[in-house]
Amino acid sequence: MYDSQTARKIAEKRALDSTDQEIIVKAIDDGTETVWDRFADQQPQCGFGQLGICCNRCTMGPCRIEPFGKKPTRGVCGATADLIVARNMLDDLSTGAAAHSDHGREVLEVLLDTAEGRSQGYQIQDEEKLLRVASEYGINTDGREKEAIAGDLARAMLEEYGTLKNQIQLVERAPQKTKEAWKKAGIVPRSVDREIVEAMHRVHMGVGADYANILVHAMRTSLSDGWGGSMMATEGSDILFGTPVPCTTLANLGTLSKDKVNVVLHGHNPILSEMIVKAAEDPALVKRAEEKGAKGINLVGMCCTGNELSMRHGIPMAGSLLDQELAIATGAVEVMVIDYQCIFPSITHTASCYHTKVVTTSEKSKVQGALYKEFRPETGLDTAKEIIALAIENFPSRNPDRVRIPATPVRMMAGFSEEAIKTALGGSYKPLINAIVAGEVKGVVGVVGCNNPKVKQDYGHVTLAKELIKRDILVVETGCAAIASGKAGLLVPEAADLAGEGLKAVCKALGIPPALHMGSCVDCSRILVLAAHVADELGVGIGDLPLGGAAPEWYSQKAVSIATYFVASGVYTVLGIPPKIFGSQNVLDLLTTQLKDVVNASFAVEPDPVKAADLLEAEIERKREALGI
Repeated sequence: MYDSQTARKIAEKRALDSTDQEIIVKAIDDGTETVWDRFADQQPQCGFGQLGICCNRCTMGPCRIEPFGKKPTRGVCGATADLIVARNMLDDLSTGAAAHSDHGREVLEVLLDTAEGRSQGYQIQDEEKLLRVASEYGINTDGREKEAIAGDLARAMLEEYGTLKNQIQLVERAPQKTKEAWKKAGIVPRSVDREIVEAMHRVHMGVGADYANILVHAMRTSLSDGWGGSMMATEGSDILFGTPVPCTTLANLGTLSKDKVNVVLHGHNPILSEMIVKAAEDPALVKRAEEKGAKGINLVGMCCTGNELSMRHGIPMAGSLLDQELAIATGAVEVMVIDYQCIFPSITHTASCYHTKVVTTSEKSKVQGALYKEFRPETGLDTAKEIIALAIENFPSRNPDRVRIPATPVRMMAGFSEEAIKTALGGSYKPLINAIVAGEVKGVVGVVGCNNPKVKQDYGHVTLAKELIKRDILVVETGCAAIASGKAGLLVPEAADLAGEGLKAVCKALGIPPALHMGSCVDCSRILVLAAHVADELGVGIGDLPLGGAAPEWYSQKAVSIATYFVASGVYTVLGIPPKIFGSQNVLDLLTTQLKDVVNASFAVEPDPVKAADLLEAEIERKREALGI
């Protein structure tokens, strides 16, 4: 147990946001273990693992390579450090691509169920996008009901998860020059599942033994995610739930309510959370909450499920990855509903310290100690009502003496889909292109990714975003990075005052923030589509544009896939956390230098967000000079 001053100092080192700091102190006072405590307990972490030179591919191991040139220099099977590092990276990347793409598959399955009348509570919200995407697939739309069109589109997309078609249609959205670079490098993705399954085959002992060849397939697998599974997840969600448009909401732990039933929606898939929103509006359930002494039902989002809800419904955003335990530690959460991805296995342990109940909803993501409410599209609304009813019944169990909710939520704007950005520009990308040519906006950087306890929470995201906008570089964000900027007050038009004179003028003229919330982590695909449209307008490839990408606080395999499909698409990308590749100089050289000759982009690693901004600005200037602007 720490005294109050020590606890405050610890909290200030762990998180940037004041509401997070307040609840970190409360958690310390309550004796509640959080992710930062577990991180401290793990020190020092395995140096071999951090360098990526340990291998567990077969039972002849586990093997690890001496990083200082001494024996052992090969694993039992003969694998070198180059091979072990490359295989480990492909393994991580494929896990991330599978996570995003399986999310997409579930969305498309619900779209198909809805089209065929088998789902409960769902309907097609964006018919215009349905028709537009269907036309890309060559689906006849003339005089047909939207449900029939949606059924054909869902089946066509789901077919691209297999191996027979050998082509992903949405890849055709990439500019011609970009596609030619992919074809020359042999990285055009053939299908979603094929690339992931082949990756798993390649990393099996006795198969892939050329590190460069393995990394080539890593790029192809990542493209099957970014231009395949993730893009299909985004398009399917927009068709079902509506394409986001800018809306104003609130962010940080202060969005929890002292006098309402609090339900936190955490995870990544909007299929469940959309039904929870409907259920929470049920008059009978609202009345029941009031009978239990509450003043209503308060839904708040967490992580990317929160992003999905904020951008479509204006649901408040409680926080990101590292906030999940802090929300519970406020003592005010009746139920935390989880689907999958980025959920701590210890979340039920944390909840056991308070009255909070954790409800799991996915068969593939069960957690010991949680209540399991299996979610199926055909009974989706009924299940959602059961969950809300559970939260209402738990409200009287709240201990007011253990409740502490930070006082002031922060206003933020969400919902800048690619279509919304184009609309804000007047229906054409020419104003943005003209601003870039004139130097008012130097370029655009996508800041994406997670939180990581190795970095003071939100510091990397917020510091980098501030540095970039100060240098007249427009920032577009997804995932936890967007949440971080929201909590820091960067996602409102008034934040343009923090930007350079050129970007400030553009933002004020359009009434937009200098950092734009583009959605959840699968919605990084929106950034690809935006880049492709701008490149098409100019007749160049994505790799020719003054763009950059960054993941200052990433932690997950999904981020490995995102970063790789950014680079493979031609976007120079800076990672704030060193990936596990530093045990191989050859792999380092290929990813940070040699890829420029293939896709005109590469990786860089820079933990200092100010120095990362320097790298991104230099790369943008390089691309501007090459374009003659």
